[in-house]
Amino acid sequence: MAAYDFELVLSRPVFEHELDPLFERTQGYVTVACVRTAAEVTGPGQARCHWDGPSLAAAVVEVITRVEAAVPGIVIRRAEADPLLALREIAERVGRTVESVRLASNGQRGPGGFPKPETHRLWRWSHVAAWYGIEDHVLDEAGPTIRAVNGWLALREVVPDLAPDPRALVAALTRAIRATA
Repeated sequence: MAAYDFELVLSRPVFEHELDPLFERTQGYVTVACVRTAAEVTGPGQARCHWDGPSLAAAVVEVITRVEAAVPGIVIRRAEADPLLALREIAERVGRTVESVRLASNGQRGPGGFPKPETHRLWRWSHVAAWYGIEDHVLDEAGPTIRAVNGWLALREVVPDLAPDPRALVAALTRAIRATA
């Protein structure tokens, strides 16, 4: 089994009183920001996930199932498997110090042209991996898998009767990914 990192967009943030059931269902491998009251809700919620599975599809679908079961009323809207990372996380992935990555990010080390952050102090992993010349096979699997999972999520929201069973989705994606590998 491989470890996969991905993010989920939730229909709403998780409330503080929902954290314990979520933690129990996900063994702490899903991290969310929480709110205390409905008055604090200003948009969708986010979940950062680190999950072991036989494939990215299996990991994402399992986490979707667990999160929705743990937090009634939450619906997963979208998945993203090209994570946004802070300098510390980039340093861990590329085997460098945080200071080395910080210097590269501001042009003081390396050939220049370090990717621009996507948001304040967060960089898209695929851009950083390419800059460092790292081949990440998870990213190769991520593109088609996440497009299919997001299509499935949209289909089950709009026409639930047509959306395949999650196990059928995982099996079909696993076959498709293996065929292209």
